[in-house]
Amino acid sequence: MSTSALGGVLASEISRSYNSFAGSDIKAVIGQFQFAELQAISYSITREKAPVYTLGSADVRAYSRNKRGIAGSLIWINFDRHALLNLIQQAAGTFVADADEIRPQYTDVSNGSAVFQSSVVRDLGPSITSTINAMDAQTINSVGATSELATPWYSDQILPFDVTLSGANEYGAMCAAKIFGLEILNEGSGISIDDAVTEMQATFVARVVEPMAAVASPYQPASGIGGTNLVQV
Repeated sequence: MSTSALGGVLASEISRSYNSFAGSDIKAVIGQFQFAELQAISYSITREKAPVYTLGSADVRAYSRNKRGIAGSLIWINFDRHALLNLIQQAAGTFVADADEIRPQYTDVSNGSAVFQSSVVRDLGPSITSTINAMDAQTINSVGATSELATPWYSDQILPFDVTLSGANEYGAMCAAKIFGLEILNEGSGISIDDAVTEMQATFVARVVEPMAAVASPYQPASGIGGTNLVQV
C-alpha cells in the first residue's frame, strides 16, 4: 500500500479516502477578520410550494413554486466585551445614523467608574430632557443634514456582511462554505448564577448560501479528496 507525503512513511492511503470536519476544524471569517468568539452558526432554507387542485380529483395536480427565505442564528461567547460589535469596530464598520438619535455615551473603558457616570446623548438637536415638540424648531436645509456616519451600538445596525466558513482538518483535507448578506434581526444575552460563561445569541436572515465544498489542499494530491470536483479558492 502506498503512503502519502503528509504523515511520513507511516501514513496510510486510506486516511485520504474519506474526510469529515468537526467544529474545531472550522473557522468563521467576516471579511478578512476571524470571528474567534463564535461558538455556533446555523441556517435553514425554506421555500413556499403550494399544491394545485382542480375539480374532479382529490389528488394534487401540480405544485407551484414561490418565495424562498434563508434564516439562521449565531451563538458566541462574550469574554469582557460585545464580541460582534468589537469585531465590526476593529474592521472600521459604520452605518449612516441620524445625528439627533439618542445613543449611549461612549467613555473611557479603562476607567472603572465611567460606566456609572455615563448617560445617553445625541449629536444634534435639543437636549435629551426636552419634549418632542422641541424638535419642531430644528431647521433642515438639505437632504441628509441630520445624517452622519456612526459606529454601530446595536447588532441590528450592522450593515449586511458575509461569513466564510473555512475548514481544514489534521489529515490535510480542506473545505469551505459561505453565507452572503447576513442581516442581524434580534440578539439576546443574560447573566445567571448558574451560568459559567456569558453567551450571546443573534438571529439573522441572509441572501444566498454557497454550500460546503471540498477545497484543493496543498497537503494532499488532487485525487485525495473530492476527486475532480475540487474547488480552488
